[in-house]
Amino acid sequence: MSTYVHVPAATVTGPLEPIGQRPGADSGDPQLGILRFDTDGAVRAGVWECEPGGWPVEPREDTETCYILSGRATVTDAATGRTFEVSAGDVIVQPQGWSGRWDVTETIRKVWSLR
Repeated sequence: MSTYVHVPAATVTGPLEPIGQRPGADSGDPQLGILRFDTDGAVRAGVWECEPGGWPVEPREDTETCYILSGRATVTDAATGRTFEVSAGDVIVQPQGWSGRWDVTETIRKVWSLR
């Protein structure tokens, strides 16, 4: 059985745990920060922040849904070449098997959930 999770707004917008550079980055120095909401391993969600930089996304192993809290990025879909300007208030769903590219132009923060 999963545990109920409540994360106050001040925690979502507050400091995050630094976890180093985004693996696979090929431009900039995209340093990451994270706050995980999972309490028992059953919930895979949290807050993620990334400084400017870019990286390719190889086919995803899971589906990620996220809500952008702040910042800006250009996300490119590898299958279509279509680009999406992502900013505060946007919702993104990157399905299992999706590949493309993220280019963060202004430090971006998102709430994410994986399945």
